[in-house]
Amino acid sequence: MDKRKNAIPRVVIIGGGFGGVQLAKKLKNAPIEVLLLDKHNYHTFQPLLYQVATGAIEGDSIGFPIRRIFSRQKNFTFHLAEVQKINTDTNTITANIGDIQYDYLVIATGANTNYFGNKELEHCTMPMKNIAEALNIRSLLLQNLEKALVTTDVAERDALLTFVIVGGGPTGVELAGAISELREFILCKDYPGLCNSDMKVFLVEGKAELLAAMSPQASIKAKKFLTDMGITIFNSVHVESYNGTILKIDDGTSINTRNVFWAAGVRGEVPDGMPEEAVMKGGRLQTDEINRVNGFRNVFAIGDVSAVVTEANPLGFPGVAQVALQQGKCLAKNIVNLINGKPTTPFKYTDLGTMATIGRNKAVADLHKLRFQGFFAWLLWMFVHLMSLAGFSNKAIVFFNWAINYLTRNSDNRLIIHYFKTDTMMTDPVAR
Repeated sequence: MDKRKNAIPRVVIIGGGFGGVQLAKKLKNAPIEVLLLDKHNYHTFQPLLYQVATGAIEGDSIGFPIRRIFSRQKNFTFHLAEVQKINTDTNTITANIGDIQYDYLVIATGANTNYFGNKELEHCTMPMKNIAEALNIRSLLLQNLEKALVTTDVAERDALLTFVIVGGGPTGVELAGAISELREFILCKDYPGLCNSDMKVFLVEGKAELLAAMSPQASIKAKKFLTDMGITIFNSVHVESYNGTILKIDDGTSINTRNVFWAAGVRGEVPDGMPEEAVMKGGRLQTDEINRVNGFRNVFAIGDVSAVVTEANPLGFPGVAQVALQQGKCLAKNIVNLINGKPTTPFKYTDLGTMATIGRNKAVADLHKLRFQGFFAWLLWMFVHLMSLAGFSNKAIVFFNWAINYLTRNSDNRLIIHYFKTDTMMTDPVAR
């Protein structure tokens, strides 16, 4: 059992994502011991994962050391740890570093890829929820381009040059656009002998429109951008199966491909030990209006793993960064109030808008009642995402990468650092 430094209340936060980091920051001046646990020692800026996956920017540039974020916060401690179980009866957490006591527990573990129970899709498709997975996609993409250049089997070359993105939300749309731009600007330069027309990009979405959470104007414009870029879009269909070679869609379409990237859904990452009755559909912990998990006095959940259920939001708020940030800020005040015996304040979400970029000079943005598409929306998207990155060095690196990429229509980050083995769907530590 870990030793307590003093008798002041201890708040343990599981997860160093947007919500967990924001909560810890807002508790800076409180008479509280803050302990953050994460299986990685860095915070990831997930909105730019697709650029890592397509070689536009470096993986390190969207990660920032958690210890550096809190280097001047005296009441903060970080442990690199993997939580194995929450023991709510004893107010302890079982982790790979031992048992940890808490007075208040905040679960901010985020979400992982949702395959809706399909084990074949889980094994054969490529997810993109963290830096390692984005780098796996980059390796597979580049490896398959290399293979396509030398193979003499026409059918195999077609499969290696066929890319399917499943999911028409912001992640899927942005990834599809980035791969299409790689085809337009990079393919013929880096791989003489391959033509742009040889490479095919498909986007598969179950809903009738892309970017369903955004305005109809944004959805229509995004689809036009992608179609003009040569991307084939399937709407109102679902993937039935993919065995690593043939992808089957429920409208009867079959696609021969070696590249299927899964962005079709997320599921909350609920640690073991939480009762089944507290977990909603989609793996989210149901909470009250102050993000306290139903049935508990001192256990809270924020961000993608939580669902603040109200009449207006029966499924909870959307799983976006701004929800997690606002919940972290609100919960910090409420925890202090609970400790001091003061009234708490219900969480109220303020929608600051939604953006998605499709490619060079192409983006859509919904900001309250304002709707932007095209170049201005693209500038807004770049500014907001650049300013949201943690650390000056990351901001500078990403900015210069973007500037170089824009001016040269090229990048220097298309490296196969780890060879991705498609037989095991794992990386080989030694590039071959």
